[in-house]
Amino acid sequence: MLATVNTMVLNGVEAEPVKVEVDIQNALPGFEIVGLASTAVKEARDRVKLAIKNSGLKFPNRKIIVNLAPADMKKEGSHFDLAIAAGIIMSWQELDNNISNYFFVGELSLDGSVRKVPGVLPMAIELAKYDDNKLVVPYENEEEAALINDTNIYRLSHLTELINFLYGNTSLQIVKSPQITTTNKFPLDFAEVKGQESAKRALKIAAAGQHNALLIGPPGGGKTMLAKRLPGIMPEMTRNEILETTKIYSVANLLNSDTPLITTRPFRSPHKNASAASIIGGGRVPRPGEISLAQNGVLFLDELPEFNRDVLESLRQPLEDKTVTIARTHSTYTYPANFSLIGSMNPCPCGNFGSDIECRCSPLQIHRYLSRISGPLLDRMDLHVEVPRIKYEELTNTEEKSEDTSKNIREDIVYARDIQIKRFKNTNINLNSQMNPAQVRNHCKLDEKSEQLLKISFTKLNMTARAYDRVLKIARTIADLNNIKNIKVDHIAEAIQYRSLDRKYWNI
Repeated sequence: MLATVNTMVLNGVEAEPVKVEVDIQNALPGFEIVGLASTAVKEARDRVKLAIKNSGLKFPNRKIIVNLAPADMKKEGSHFDLAIAAGIIMSWQELDNNISNYFFVGELSLDGSVRKVPGVLPMAIELAKYDDNKLVVPYENEEEAALINDTNIYRLSHLTELINFLYGNTSLQIVKSPQITTTNKFPLDFAEVKGQESAKRALKIAAAGQHNALLIGPPGGGKTMLAKRLPGIMPEMTRNEILETTKIYSVANLLNSDTPLITTRPFRSPHKNASAASIIGGGRVPRPGEISLAQNGVLFLDELPEFNRDVLESLRQPLEDKTVTIARTHSTYTYPANFSLIGSMNPCPCGNFGSDIECRCSPLQIHRYLSRISGPLLDRMDLHVEVPRIKYEELTNTEEKSEDTSKNIREDIVYARDIQIKRFKNTNINLNSQMNPAQVRNHCKLDEKSEQLLKISFTKLNMTARAYDRVLKIARTIADLNNIKNIKVDHIAEAIQYRSLDRKYWNI
């Protein structure tokens, strides 16, 4: 008897339906899996065989052929186990239970237990597009799957539950949708950072418009301290952002019982020795990299010049497109990469160039150090922020300004973002940093004084066309923070100020 069971396959952070066709023939015993299956999928033969035996059923001593259709799609992962087992049981026992609208995903252990698998959330999202589809998942995946109200979710903890269901003895246990609560859990507060008012202002602008920023200054000035507090001043995540981000973490298999959902904005800070595959994504079995795990949050690269040059250059395309595509022989994987890039660096190897303390580096050493940041990458950093060494008076000042707390800063940013969301209501973007050139011309119109100042600065600072657009985007965000409809000359002047440090450091 031929049995057909539904399951899903992952392609990047999206999922597609797959049919598992099982046929048991009167021939020499064997167990074959065809349909462009990876090694992990083919290993299911031993897992499924022993799981069925240890669940109280006799395994067929015949020729078993399992086809994963469509055959031109690469099949990766161990989540096919449950569907393969269901197909074998139905074919061997000649069961006619109608399960055409059920989709089964889960890995089987040798004793028949159903184990957690990655990528369940995108599978539930895909099935929500169709009517009356039911997704059967391991009990450890139930919370993420139940996020999607339009998909009926059922859970399993052991293969015996599935066997009883296929025989019609019991029903599967349905899962109720959880209540999503978004709270800002960041304990770090901007008020803890002494001094550095200009840097705080720059990061406030960065958070309001999702702009990239480069923090430059001597060691101990507070660059890392400032960057770590950036997610705490960003608005709470919306439901769509929670789904987007949790979907990536689900595919990367980074969800657990303590964090079944990603409800706070990610802050990713990879080590300077991280490989391109770990930052961008990829590997033998492709998975999301740090730029995707930072979706809707912050990617912080501390000591930027110390990163491998190839890693830094590979950031250029994702920073523009907000996605990254990884090509393989049989498939192409696309991952989202919509994040704020915050980099920090010293101005020279010793860290004292441009400060009150004498620099021990030669001009050649400084040039080589700064040259590790290429012009095209520097051009993509919207805000160049100087973080000077903190003074003793600022460090010992115990007076706390209420306007410096993360809570109060976040309120201003939420207000500015609401303005942007209304502005781009009928478009496919939400924030100023995402504007294309046509949108920049439409929403960043200047008066005569502002135009004249920008014209002079464009020539003196040797701006590129990209830098010109980014100055206008920053000025638009500054105006939104001030609740002013039209960009004024003060907004342009402040935006230009954040593009002048490359002249100080890189033109030595």
